[in-house]
Amino acid sequence: MEKIPTNVSANDIEQYVEHGYADNNGVKIHYAALGSGPLVVMVHGYPDFWYTWRNQMLALAPHYRVVAYDQRGYNLSNQPAEGEQYAMKYLVGDMKAVIEAQGQQQAIVVGHDWGGAVSWQFATDFPQMTERLIILNLPHPRALRRELAHNPEQQKNSQYARNYQQEGAHLNSTPEKLSAWVTDPVAHSRYIEAFKRTSMEGVLQYYKQNYDRPPYAEDTSPIIKIQASVLQIHGLDDQYLLPGALNDTWKYLERDWTLLTIPHASHFVQHDAADLVSRTILSWLAR
Repeated sequence: MEKIPTNVSANDIEQYVEHGYADNNGVKIHYAALGSGPLVVMVHGYPDFWYTWRNQMLALAPHYRVVAYDQRGYNLSNQPAEGEQYAMKYLVGDMKAVIEAQGQQQAIVVGHDWGGAVSWQFATDFPQMTERLIILNLPHPRALRRELAHNPEQQKNSQYARNYQQEGAHLNSTPEKLSAWVTDPVAHSRYIEAFKRTSMEGVLQYYKQNYDRPPYAEDTSPIIKIQASVLQIHGLDDQYLLPGALNDTWKYLERDWTLLTIPHASHFVQHDAADLVSRTILSWLAR
């Protein structure tokens, strides 16, 4: 791995990362790694790829081995044709495979959006492998289900998910449309290239396989509490996941919970408030 100059731009991180693949029962999961030290695994949401973490990777690499991976269906990871291959149990298995590919049995887990959903579930299913948990703009899944069941505003703002669940929804997706939220011109071109390699049908299976459909109902099954300490960061201008779902999160946690809400930051908080997010993660991990 090439030594990183102190003045390198996060946009140029790709020339310094080590690329590799993990294997989850024959599905190859691509990852990019930087730095050395305790393992931090970062997982993106929709529509995104490993490069979304470039600012945080650069900030954490002097102290940690940071591994950001492409979820199945995206960029350089395999793209199974069967819709059921995008069910949550397989997504969680991908994270487990990435950790084990580093020769480790435990990691600090960081997730955004669908990566946040995977991270919550991973911490539930594999508490012994979750050293600490950091979630960006994805409320605890039980809290989101509660809001979908009882909050008309969240129901309205989840119309996009119902659209994605429709047959043929992927036909409306193009690399240009999926990267429209990326404002930095250098990053934007890299997103276009990554999304040209992405399965438009596969990535919408996340919604078809794992997102609730009407009529919405609360999850009334016994609560399995998260055993790890949790840092949750939420951009308050998120139009898809409203902050009401942050209420009562402590009900689902066994240990300490730190919440940072950031006004004027959108759903993609790791971009909009990149420096604050990086500094917060570093200081929280140093406690």
